[in-house]
Amino acid sequence: MWADVDTKQDFLNFSEVADLVVDVVGSPAMRPVSVGVFGTWGTGKSTLLNLIEGGLSTEERKGKFIVVRFDAWLYQGFDDSRAALMEVIATTLLEAAKDNEGLLKKAKSLLGRVNKMRALGLAAEVGALAMGVPTMGWLNKAFGAVGDVISGDGDAEDLDAVREAGKTAKERGKGLLDPEKQRTPPKEIAAFRNEFEEVLRGLGKTLVVFVDNLDRCLPPQTIHTLEALRLFLFMDRTAFVVAADEDMVRHSVSKFFNDPGDRHVTDYLDKLIQVPVRVPAVGVQEIRAYLFMLFASADPGVPAKQMEALRARLEENLRRAWEQEPISTEDALAVLGTTSTDLARGFGIADRMAPMLVNSDEVRGNPRIVKRMLNVVRMRAKIAERRKMPVDEALVAKLALFERCTDSTAATYLYREINAAPDGKPEVLAKLAQHLDDERAFDDACPKEWKPNAKILSFVREWLALDPPLAGVNLRPLVYLSRETIPLRSLKGGLSTVAAEGLRVLLRTTKMSSKSAIAAANSIPESERAAVMKAMIETFRPHGDWLNSPTGFHGALILADRSAEAAVDLAAFINLTNPQGPPPWLGQYVREKSWFKAGEAK
Repeated sequence: MWADVDTKQDFLNFSEVADLVVDVVGSPAMRPVSVGVFGTWGTGKSTLLNLIEGGLSTEERKGKFIVVRFDAWLYQGFDDSRAALMEVIATTLLEAAKDNEGLLKKAKSLLGRVNKMRALGLAAEVGALAMGVPTMGWLNKAFGAVGDVISGDGDAEDLDAVREAGKTAKERGKGLLDPEKQRTPPKEIAAFRNEFEEVLRGLGKTLVVFVDNLDRCLPPQTIHTLEALRLFLFMDRTAFVVAADEDMVRHSVSKFFNDPGDRHVTDYLDKLIQVPVRVPAVGVQEIRAYLFMLFASADPGVPAKQMEALRARLEENLRRAWEQEPISTEDALAVLGTTSTDLARGFGIADRMAPMLVNSDEVRGNPRIVKRMLNVVRMRAKIAERRKMPVDEALVAKLALFERCTDSTAATYLYREINAAPDGKPEVLAKLAQHLDDERAFDDACPKEWKPNAKILSFVREWLALDPPLAGVNLRPLVYLSRETIPLRSLKGGLSTVAAEGLRVLLRTTKMSSKSAIAAANSIPESERAAVMKAMIETFRPHGDWLNSPTGFHGALILADRSAEAAVDLAAFINLTNPQGPPPWLGQYVREKSWFKAGEAK
């Protein structure tokens, strides 16, 4: 199986873009500069940052850059993002200056100023609370406790909270603000910038700061981090590379500044991000090469030298795609110098799956989704092998592809037909296999569950044409291996016709204002609304990208507003899948809901 972590190896020909960013960052004429690496969840932003960092550490550039990696998401809810970013940078500069006695003193002073900035932030938080503005810091609990004590409703726990807050404030403030040396924020910022510039000039190097996971943060954290780049740090000998989903950052700007309008949001981003770079869109050839590398990297019999040879060969092939045919599976195996049957089978699967993974609306060539789907395939295949089940990995992959690229209605129908067939060989597959060469006959013979729209119908036709064929094969073991999808089938099977139809409509809802979804939720008998919610939640469990809403989640929100029991289940699911709090798109819908607040309290 494959770890879902960022890699420093280029499996998708991202090096071309990385090299361009390195050239921008490395050019004195361009600095100071801010580069935005934009892409949606799972497309490879963090990997691209790794490749850029690698380009800055080559032999010809060695010793010219000081690189800082800052994960904005790590500090959310625990620290002021501006102070956290400055502290990480100041600590790095202190380490870089340790062998220079003169600079070391300035670097230590710089780090001390960060503490003063943090203290100013503490004062701002107190002021915000005094004005009735909610904050996420440690003072929240204390101020709530003080209110209870004053009103006469306080208890021992409230008194403890007040004492603890006082102790924390004393510790955090100790030594930070000497009454004789207090400065106004503008003076403190100016002093920080001056010392920061002196240290950089003395080191004679360029500071390159990589900011990652910004799009996972709530709007205030996002904006504070971006503004810290300009307000405190943007000066000569600096470069910033910010990786984020541009739509999520735009959302944060809009929310933070109370919907200023698209033009103003664009102007704000243009001011902060000078050079926008987008993660390259991947096509069939890129995903095919990516799959080749994944299968090869998972084979313990392939030496590292041969792996690098294959990677270089695939990269060269992708760069010359305008004049070269894609490398064949035989050539790829020859580069590795292996005749492994398992690897040959894996390459064959990659060859067949790549077009569908790119063309499917549910995948669109997203590298992280591809990797996760392959992990499901590998896990099921290993279970089948250990239990001596008569299936091979290609069959497992084919069924997993269907699950990933269609919807729950289509998968439910397929499982029902397989289970209903006496020998696990559904007639519908044999019937459709006879019409693969006749598009009109195929469309007429296809069940309605497999043709809700033209794209899914087209996918089913291509899917059935893939090797290995399914007609005449006992597919019941594959259903057993896919048992994580069974709870939805059993729940749906026990619903009344009205409830089942309501479930179908809600699972396809993408807007809270959908009249058909509201009507469907209202039509579901009250006694069945909790069961419908459980069925919906089962469809959301495989969803990994909570920065974006899974299809149908708006339908679940509509249903939660109409059933207290269903709302309890949805609140528990949201809190379980998003322990750090709901993402921005979801938070705007649930934060003020009483049913969600009750779930948070638990």
